[in-house]
Amino acid sequence: MRLRLLFFGLLVLVLAAACGSPTVVYVVVTATPETTVEATALAALPSETAAVTPEVQPTATSAQALTATVQVDLTSVPTSSGPTPLPEGFPTPFITQLHVAEQLFEHGRMYWVERTAQIWVLHITGEGRGEWYAYEDTFQEGEPEIDPNLTPPEGRLQPERGFGKLWREIPGLRDMLGWAVQPEAGYISRYEYHLTDQVDAEGRQVGYHVLYSLGGEQFRFNEVDSTWQLGGA
Repeated sequence: MRLRLLFFGLLVLVLAAACGSPTVVYVVVTATPETTVEATALAALPSETAAVTPEVQPTATSAQALTATVQVDLTSVPTSSGPTPLPEGFPTPFITQLHVAEQLFEHGRMYWVERTAQIWVLHITGEGRGEWYAYEDTFQEGEPEIDPNLTPPEGRLQPERGFGKLWREIPGLRDMLGWAVQPEAGYISRYEYHLTDQVDAEGRQVGYHVLYSLGGEQFRFNEVDSTWQLGGA
C-alpha cells in the first residue's frame, strides 16, 4: 500500500514538470493503522460472559399487579372497639350449647331440647313459618317405643320413644304433622334466649329462643304468640 502511494506521487511530479508549471505539490504519506481483529481474540474471552443475565428491577406497573392479587380476610382482623354495648336495663341474652334431637315430618318437625326437657313441635303453616307447641317429655325407659299396630306408608316412618309417645297420645297431633320422613337424630346445637319488652296474655315478660337444625338452619321461637320462623331474629 505504501509503495503504490509513493509511485502515484512521483507520477504527479513528472507530469507537473512536463507541463512546465512551477506548481509545487506536497505529498504526505501516513501509516494506515491495522484494524483487523483476529478471530482468536474473541475466543480468548471467558465462556461465562455469555451466561450473564442482566438483573431487571420491577417496574411500578408490575408491583401494582402483584399487589392486586393479595386478598385480605377482613373477618379475621380483630377490632379494638369490642361489641356494641346493650342499652341500659336491657337483659343480657343467654347463649350456650346444648344437646337436641330432631325429626322431620311431612308437615313439620319435632325437637327434644335438653335445657327444658321438653319436646317442641313445629307445624308448618306457611313458607318458613308456622305454629309452635311445647310439651313435657314424659317418656320413661321401659315404655313401648312404638305402636306395632301402626304401619306407615312406604317411605315413611313411625316416630319412636318420646317423639312417638307424644305423636300418638296428643289428640290431633298425628294428623297435623303426618308421618316422619327420616329417623330421629341427636346433635349439639347453639342455643340462645333473648328477653324482650313484650308481655304475654297474662302480663308476663317474654322473649324468643334461637335454635339450629342438624342442617344448620336457624329457627326462632316466639313466646309472645307461640310461633316459629326460619331465619332467627
